[in-house]
Amino acid sequence: MRGDERTHDTVRVCLLASGSRGNSTLIEADNTRLLIDAGLSGKETQRRLAYLDLCCDDIDAILVTHEHHDHVGGIGPLARRHHLPVYIDSRTCAALTQLGTIPQCREFDAGDSFELNNLLISSFSTTHDAINPVGFTIDSREGKVGYATDLGIATRLIADRLHQCRVLVLEANHDEQMLIDSAYPWALKQRIRSRHGHLSNEQACLLLDDIGWPGLEALFLAHLSEENNCTRLVTSLFQQFVQNKDYRTQVIVGSQSRVSACFHDTGAVVTASEADQPFLIASKI
Repeated sequence: MRGDERTHDTVRVCLLASGSRGNSTLIEADNTRLLIDAGLSGKETQRRLAYLDLCCDDIDAILVTHEHHDHVGGIGPLARRHHLPVYIDSRTCAALTQLGTIPQCREFDAGDSFELNNLLISSFSTTHDAINPVGFTIDSREGKVGYATDLGIATRLIADRLHQCRVLVLEANHDEQMLIDSAYPWALKQRIRSRHGHLSNEQACLLLDDIGWPGLEALFLAHLSEENNCTRLVTSLFQQFVQNKDYRTQVIVGSQSRVSACFHDTGAVVTASEADQPFLIASKI
């Protein structure tokens, strides 16, 4: 699909990249395509979208969770070159002076909801070592998609906002024992494990135990640490979880180096071919 060749009444979710070196997620619903965060270079974003038969001009808007570089590194060039509106918390926007001019900057306050085409987008506060970080839910006629990464803890507010999602993107950053045993400095370990750090596999499971339901069709595990986590471990842990709950949830694990499998509203998951995948390019923005 390119340009105006869009399929109505469909949901598609895919992690273009997920990890400490760049994050970006494609969400397509009700004839609207969004990027949540744009932490890759403009060139690399284009490359990864092309793998999905899309280009940057097919995107309708960018939503921003917080100001860390791995989430905003490509926003300025993408917004200017492709005339994309950027939806961003007002305090986060004020902290991002290095982005340059964003011609279509749409500021909101954490907790606000707003409409974009036929979508209702709701923001909610998260706990992370950033100015005013947020997560999002995207409601359409096809159901709700939830997005919550870079979480120090899973608060009651976060759990309430993520109830009854059809598709959920959730952080599973580290295995607690792997982090403890790692070569990271003790101060960094404490920061990651703190209320303003990142959610562990175990904490993500506890949150999912609270908000999971039979209508959850796809669970994306995001922002895995390359040093303190393992794709095989996360896949096994969460597949076992959904089996124990007797859910029919597809478990999809994100990667830093390649586009993830895609969820489609038919329930189909398109598995990415490693041979054809674009790898992360350390190009300047």
